[in-house]
Amino acid sequence: MVSNSTMIPIKDNIPTKVFPIISTSIIFVNVLIFLWQRFMYSGTDNSIVYKSYGLMPHELTLALTSNHELLPYNILTIFTSMFLHGGYFHLFGNMLYIWIFGNNIEDAIGHKKFIIFYFLSGIIAALFQFLYDPQSNIPMIGASGAVSGILGAYLILFPYAKVKTVMFILIFIKVVELPAILLLSIWFFIQLLFSNGEGIAWYAHIGGFIFGLLSIRLFRPTIHPISSRKKKNVSRET
Repeated sequence: MVSNSTMIPIKDNIPTKVFPIISTSIIFVNVLIFLWQRFMYSGTDNSIVYKSYGLMPHELTLALTSNHELLPYNILTIFTSMFLHGGYFHLFGNMLYIWIFGNNIEDAIGHKKFIIFYFLSGIIAALFQFLYDPQSNIPMIGASGAVSGILGAYLILFPYAKVKTVMFILIFIKVVELPAILLLSIWFFIQLLFSNGEGIAWYAHIGGFIFGLLSIRLFRPTIHPISSRKKKNVSRET
């Protein structure tokens, strides 16, 4: 999951010029699949779904080295795994980040390029995690890798954006506005800090973020970091 429980972004101050149809569609499909998963497999072990449609590093390793006939199926799970989530908070965190940050990236590079960028981010993120532990029997699920790519791109395109963030400090809750460069740098540091932990595909987050940082120039060759003060004639804020 992308979100950090001590800091939850809720809104940025970068409006969009056009409706983010792709970002909205991705959110809709993820929610729809999650509800299907919950209702179809209600009362059963959801690990069946995760093992069938999630990316299993150990099985992909076998397909690459010996069982080549299974390779197409295992490659397909790289894509299907992006639409599975382990719980409501897992889903909510990823969809929240797409809604806040993804719409601006879609607005900046266009709908078609955003589709390509999103799935490439997810693929590269999955490969990072796979290379870190190719023998793992734990299914990889979630949109976190692709979302991490969005965060990396956002840091390049909108470093000076202000992001309204809910911060949990001990027993206190405070809403503050943080510069995107600070918020996303802290987020990336947390991924590095806990990269050896279990239960979360930390290297998928790291890989996706790095891909977003480095590749966004291919999708938008001329990059001038956008300040929120320059964007006025626009229609919507996230």
